[in-house]
Amino acid sequence: MASSSFYNKKRKPILISVLLIVVIIFVTKLTSSYRSTKNFQEVLQNIPNENLLGISKLLSNENELKQDEFLKKLEKLNKKLLSKQEELLLSLQEQNLQILQELKTMKVPSASLSIRDKLVYCFPYDPSVKFPAYIWQSWKHGLNDERFDKKYREGELQWAWKNPGFVHELFNDDTSHTMIKYLYNQIPEVIETYESLPEVILRMDFFRYLILFARGGVYADIDTYPLQPIPNWIPENVSPNELGMIISIETDSNLANWKLESVRRLQFGQFVLQSKPGHPILREIIAEIVETTLSKKREASEKNERLVLLGNSNQKSLEILKWTGGGIWTDVIMNYFNDYIKSSIYQQITWKEFHNLKIPKLVSDILVLPISSFASDLEIPKDGKIEDPLAFVKHYSAKIWKTT
Repeated sequence: MASSSFYNKKRKPILISVLLIVVIIFVTKLTSSYRSTKNFQEVLQNIPNENLLGISKLLSNENELKQDEFLKKLEKLNKKLLSKQEELLLSLQEQNLQILQELKTMKVPSASLSIRDKLVYCFPYDPSVKFPAYIWQSWKHGLNDERFDKKYREGELQWAWKNPGFVHELFNDDTSHTMIKYLYNQIPEVIETYESLPEVILRMDFFRYLILFARGGVYADIDTYPLQPIPNWIPENVSPNELGMIISIETDSNLANWKLESVRRLQFGQFVLQSKPGHPILREIIAEIVETTLSKKREASEKNERLVLLGNSNQKSLEILKWTGGGIWTDVIMNYFNDYIKSSIYQQITWKEFHNLKIPKLVSDILVLPISSFASDLEIPKDGKIEDPLAFVKHYSAKIWKTT
């Protein structure tokens, strides 16, 4: 017990010494920290205000640079994402168009439908669409054929040159036949009619109606020369949305013996046409030609004869006008004008409405141009300046079908 008491007495001074050392170290550090803080504050106070602002601006500029770099990277990433999104959308649109085309080719009308109903089923009319930017022409020779007349070649080139935003296609006999079989493969009556027509001119007439009905755009005979671009055809006071077709007068006779060369006193031309696809006038003339041709074919077959165009040159010309040409074309248009359900016209329209026509006339959704618009007698100006603002096309009026 004595030794233990002695040990405890010696231990106390040691503990007290340790505690004192710890307290001294703590106080020393605290004092040092206070002094360093005070010294730092004094240093800051001694720095001039201009230098402080400079340091502040430097720090601010560094932050701005970092923000700008971040924003640039973000913008670059955003553009990249938008570009990929646009590419994806374009790809989807192309796929959608392909699907629609495939669905259209699979669209088969019922065999029990009439020819008119089949045409409506395959090529419905939408008056709200724009005129398609197509130019269609047909000729028996290809562009590279040396028999392609120089005068017609120049006209063909001008149609393309004056209308750079348009798709321009020239068909010969073989390619036009192939095109009709492709477009109307779901309507065999149309193909049969085309193949049964006994003369080239009859097929050329039928082809223009068929291509415009299926695709829309402009059809121009090979013996035409454009004087102005196609968009100039529509007057400023007429909206293209109001129109479904643009035609012109071809003949307007004052002669007493007009029946010797024409089947109608006033006749609408079809050597240059512009139409929206599926137009009711085109549907009706196609149906009329199909019914007439197949009826003639049956009659000839019953007599064990071939379907031919009979008579002398003048008789053939008149028969062509009634079968596929300007005669039947004029009748179909006049019937359209006088069908108030189709045309929304509640008054009778006769040929006198268009007699001596000098300016464009809008009747229903048909813009009718005077004779000089599509059959101008102006000489082709070397400087390209057209004196007559209504002269749109020069027509050589060559009887090219007689040489086929």
